[in-house]
Amino acid sequence: MSSITIRNLDDQLKVSLRLRAARHGLSMEQEVRNILQSTLAAESTAVDGLDFALRINQRFKGLGAEDLPVPARQPARPLPDFDKP
Repeated sequence: MSSITIRNLDDQLKVSLRLRAARHGLSMEQEVRNILQSTLAAESTAVDGLDFALRINQRFKGLGAEDLPVPARQPARPLPDFDKP
């Protein structure tokens, strides 16, 4: 596992963090880990979900698929008649 040091943290921010950690029954260090994890997980999920179509487009870009002919639609088959024996 890695560690980081955050310097020049505003005193009021540190107090807020300490109070938040106490409300959750956690250490300040664990509270910071939870905040980072939830924030980055939400961001990752949003990117994965919203950019899915864009990633597909990028993968197949340049293959000339834009020029493929679109086939004509076929008529739908008739619905079954369940009243007939």
